[in-house]
Amino acid sequence: MSSVPERSDIDSEYKWDLESIYASDDDWEAAFEDVQGRLEELAEYEGRVTETPGGLLELLERQEDIMRDVSKVVSYASLRSAEDTRNQEYQALQARAESLSSEAQSTVSFVEPELQELSEEDVESFVEAEPALAEYEHYFDDVLRMKPHTRSAEVEELLAELGEVAGAPSDIYNMLSNADMTFPTVENPEGESVEISQGNFTKLQKHPNREFRREVYEQFYDEWADVRNSVGTALKNSVKKDVKYAKARNYDTARAAALDGPNVPVEVYDTLLETVRDNLDYLHRHAELKREALDVEELEMWDLYMSLTGDEGPEVTYEEATEYIVEAVAPLGEEYQSRVAEGLENRWVDVYENRGKRAGAFSAGTYDTQPFIMMNYQDDIASMFTLAHELGHSLHSELAKDEQPWHYADYTIFVAEVASTVNETLLTHHLLENVEDEALRTHVLDEYLERFRSTLYRQTMFADFEHQIHTVSEDGGALTPDRFDDLYGDLKQEFYAPANVDDRIAREWMRIPHFYYNYYVYQYSTGISAAVAIVERILNDGEEAAADYREALALGGSAYPIDVLETAGVDMASPDPIESALGVYGDYLDEIADLLDLE
Repeated sequence: MSSVPERSDIDSEYKWDLESIYASDDDWEAAFEDVQGRLEELAEYEGRVTETPGGLLELLERQEDIMRDVSKVVSYASLRSAEDTRNQEYQALQARAESLSSEAQSTVSFVEPELQELSEEDVESFVEAEPALAEYEHYFDDVLRMKPHTRSAEVEELLAELGEVAGAPSDIYNMLSNADMTFPTVENPEGESVEISQGNFTKLQKHPNREFRREVYEQFYDEWADVRNSVGTALKNSVKKDVKYAKARNYDTARAAALDGPNVPVEVYDTLLETVRDNLDYLHRHAELKREALDVEELEMWDLYMSLTGDEGPEVTYEEATEYIVEAVAPLGEEYQSRVAEGLENRWVDVYENRGKRAGAFSAGTYDTQPFIMMNYQDDIASMFTLAHELGHSLHSELAKDEQPWHYADYTIFVAEVASTVNETLLTHHLLENVEDEALRTHVLDEYLERFRSTLYRQTMFADFEHQIHTVSEDGGALTPDRFDDLYGDLKQEFYAPANVDDRIAREWMRIPHFYYNYYVYQYSTGISAAVAIVERILNDGEEAAADYREALALGGSAYPIDVLETAGVDMASPDPIESALGVYGDYLDEIADLLDLE
């Protein structure tokens, strides 16, 4: 029987090194108690933030010192929790860490409202009197920019305290989908029993046996149907939370609030939706090519993940994937390449799926730790691309930490998704140009087309759905599981018009955790668009363009995201990068159609 192993059955070399944060849970406990006690030091500054330039500098430096320790405490607990969501001890640690984070945010919630009492001229005089404050000029600009949407210190403290409660819909969803739900076991064509999981569902949908794919598809979505009311309630309340918080901060819509945080114009969102909708013909052609390649009368939803080659791609072990990735990032410079290799050798990555492990993949860490990458590696091409993606995030963090102080080392998701997708794009170019195995090359091209489909088109469809459900709530409409099904099903029908869009796929919204992240998913689409443009420039112009890109990554949060990408040579206020990326998608569709003799 093919089943998901327990975590204890996986070798330590394939597990991330959380002991590099704290050697033991006891050390975490000591750090937790220490930093919780030190929060009172920050509370003493309330009402005195802008008394003197020297006092302001002292507060900012002390806040950094304490918050860096808070982030380590929170990161360790969160990562331990992700290892096995069934482990109640670590779920308790994460709950305590979230409470600490909420308490810390509440404690310093007075800082920005008091800073906003200053004018731009006041800030200039403070910097002149205390030159060390010059390091915070972008921070001051960002704080003053948000003045119309910042409430009184009392209200800000209340909103910060509610942060833990506001995360309840997402927490409930994650526990339900990762810890409590158990998916059926099915028999594959080889006679083996296979346990369906969130981690392996996509891989099973690539099995060459169509009847097996159908069974997996139906069993998987039927399991979701049994929890539709719970998931629908969680998503409804997550949307309501976004809307209420936006109103509390004097925004007309939740979308305006979400995009104003990183200072991304709302027009960027609208441009993305409009440009992609205007180019659905590429996606429709991809669907038709799949139907022809599979030699079926009608493309079904359980056919969507199938390779255009009509079979499963060749196995790519984790070791093979790491070698390919290190070679692929060579155009980004020797130092970048060597740091990728070192990270892979030093247990940045938690490689394989285990029972209870959080689904999906992510890159995490803090200013004072190494990066940590969670994978559910499946020995396939898709997993290799996902690893390259997460390494892009990790190296972004490393470069930003090298060049920026703590308060600028973090960066927005809008920029983050560019760094991850640049690595995917470089991996594609490297494999297509250097691998002699024709089957592998064809599957790589097919995988990259799938990445386009699932990133530029699918995530834009998600973004459209997310905007629609928030608009329904803002207009006073009722969000029920049936309404979610209707809205999502209509979008799926529009985007995949050549295929048979059945009733089960209308439930797909239930398995997407990113809908709880508040206008997050559109950034995958803008990210791949910018990444394609950046890679084309690097491959054409060499080290000069690579240096510009590394400089953009190293900016971290010291500039607004639109300006950061301009440093790398991309204007995301224009539809040009999106249209260019869509054109590349079309070119690759032509190339694979020629390779496979499809129309």
